[in-house]
Amino acid sequence: MASIYQLKPRFQAILRPACNRLAAAGVTANQVTVAAAVLSAAGGALILWRPEAGWPLLVLPAILFLRMALNALDGMLAREHKMESRLGAILNELGDVVADAALYLPLAAVPGLSGPLVACVVVAGIIAEMAGVVAVLAGASRRYDGPVGKSDRAAIFGLLALLLGLGVPAGGWTDAVLGAALLGSVMTVVNRGRRGLSESGDAAG
Repeated sequence: MASIYQLKPRFQAILRPACNRLAAAGVTANQVTVAAAVLSAAGGALILWRPEAGWPLLVLPAILFLRMALNALDGMLAREHKMESRLGAILNELGDVVADAALYLPLAAVPGLSGPLVACVVVAGIIAEMAGVVAVLAGASRRYDGPVGKSDRAAIFGLLALLLGLGVPAGGWTDAVLGAALLGSVMTVVNRGRRGLSESGDAAG
């Protein structure tokens, strides 16, 4: 299924000059990974501080875009500048789910948004990332199948935050968007599990 993740190679090409400059300055992949998690935690803290205000929600899309850039840069630094390590692999996977939780869960406090639905989408997203990692244990590659991967969740939450921050009242449409994101996340778990098994040579049934 189509996913925003498929645009990653083009995004990386745009970021490659910045990646080279960071490497030349002595910045490590692990430092970039930690910076992305800290940035997400700061964004979530802003929302929790003023959940009724619009401006923290308007900041969230910018944070998401910067975090996506940092997530791309840490992988590029690791692969293209010989910074790969076991610690880096652990930080990369844990950093993503911690950053998601820290940035998205505070949206449950925003007036009009369904807290349980927000929490369910975040938890389903974490399970989807686990499904992608667990595929490696089955002998497959790290799975990034959609329809709702990390980049897609960022787009969904970013759009929600932008519209709410601009004054669009929450209501049935926000429940519908979150419900669709939840369903898509469940489908993602299934797709990653089945394709991981298929790649490893096992029958999905």
